Amino acid sequence: MARSVIIHLLNEDPIEADMEELPKENSTCIVFTNPRKRDGKNAGWVTAGARSFIFPWSRVNFIEVMTSIEEEENIIMPYRR
Repeated sequence: MARSVIIHLLNEDPIEADMEELPKENSTCIVFTNPRKRDGKNAGWVTAGARSFIFPWSRVNFIEVMTSIEEEENIIMPYRR
């Protein structure tokens, strides 16, 4: 199951993408699919027909891993919505 992530690239706007598995501690790059801007529009650097993308860690500042709907149900919130 693909996880939704927000990838913060150095000197670029963050992008949303999907990752099949999170990078390991000894990984030298990240692999993701379906990159898009945070507003849902296509990222300008994506070539038509490209499916998977591999970026070296040197281009990545940090990655936010978003919770899935199943995980949200198990989170105990200290406040009411």
